[in-house]
Amino acid sequence: LKSNHDYFSAVYGQTAEAAVAPAEKLTPPPPEGTDKPVTAKIEKLVKDITSLNLIEVAELSDVLKKRLNLPDAPLMPMGGMVMAKPQEEEAAPQQKQSSFTVKLTGFDEKQKVPLIKEIKTLLSGMNLVQAKKFVESVPTIVKADVEKEEAEKLKEAITKVGGVIEIS
Repeated sequence: LKSNHDYFSAVYGQTAEAAVAPAEKLTPPPPEGTDKPVTAKIEKLVKDITSLNLIEVAELSDVLKKRLNLPDAPLMPMGGMVMAKPQEEEAAPQQKQSSFTVKLTGFDEKQKVPLIKEIKTLLSGMNLVQAKKFVESVPTIVKADVEKEEAEKLKEAITKVGGVIEIS
């Protein structure tokens, strides 16, 4: 344990010195396919870490996780075993649509007045003038982000009074 303490003291001392030391000049990365040049500092760290035994590596890992606030990563299985994809995943899974938009796309001119009254009733806070302008501005969205049941009820009520509804 004394050697671990000495090692961590040395590493901590290096980080304290590095915080005060002037920054090294950065060089552009080398072209792909060539080995990157390694600084003497990194080379020394690699040499020190590779000389640790398994227990020391575990301690180093724990200390680094705490200092760097890293979460515990789940262990990955070793080996070349690859699981085959299930048949269902290959076909794109279709999600059920949970919210629908009810759109008034047209209406029967002969039933315009009953349609305006129905729109006024269905859409709270709307007076007759607003409902008339709403109906005359087709195509227009009656309600958005509604459940399928509510969308079907709106479609049924509006089509009874001459409206043409599209649910998407």
